[in-house]
Amino acid sequence: MSVVDKELAIECCLLAGRLMMEAGAETYRVEDTMERMAETQQLPSTQSFVTPTGIIFTPGNPYHTKLIRIKNRSTDLEKVALVNDVSRKLSSGEYTLEQAYAKLREIERGYVTFPLWLQIIAAAIASGCFLVLYEGVWGDVPASIVAGGVGYSIVIVIQELTKVKFFAEFIAALFIGLIGYFAVQTGLGTELDKIIIGSVMPLVPGLLITNAVRDLMAGHFVSGLSKGAEAFLTAFAIGAGVALVFSF
Repeated sequence: MSVVDKELAIECCLLAGRLMMEAGAETYRVEDTMERMAETQQLPSTQSFVTPTGIIFTPGNPYHTKLIRIKNRSTDLEKVALVNDVSRKLSSGEYTLEQAYAKLREIERGYVTFPLWLQIIAAAIASGCFLVLYEGVWGDVPASIVAGGVGYSIVIVIQELTKVKFFAEFIAALFIGLIGYFAVQTGLGTELDKIIIGSVMPLVPGLLITNAVRDLMAGHFVSGLSKGAEAFLTAFAIGAGVALVFSF
């Protein structure tokens, strides 16, 4: 391979790693994907160090070490699956390097998540289902659906405006608590605790906690502790928002 092809292979590996981290993939999975892609392009001596906020990738001599920042993180398992599919097809020879890089760019530009309105509806319905799961009464399901949908909408709007995830989750939990409280006070609900528990479940960082534990078990202590701290702050923000309602 020429020097130009080698540089393209390095950029392709970094792009794949960044897309996976931004979509919520585990650290060890990102490193494994990057190394497998590099091996297929005659770069067998690569080393990578992945954290939730950045990727350091070393192709080996005579190429320079590269660093790429991870600025946005979300949960998009479909994007992770698409990047993995590109990696497998590149490794099997089904894609050329140029085709793989073009496909990754297409994934980066494409909006592969579900529409916003559908996410809000799904969060609302999930809130009602969680209320039933936690043995709440069926009469509280409408209040839980409304509170869950409003809370999820607030998270998206405030995070887009302020870029501060934990503040958005705090405000969302506060509104969920207020909606549940007023529902009980007006007779539209009966069990405040079950309404709130069901409504905050779409905000709970379940995938983040799972990835933190899996990274710790795989020996990626920096990433595992970072994701664990992020999950703890999210849980604290949700709890503080709900507690503020009860304090009044």
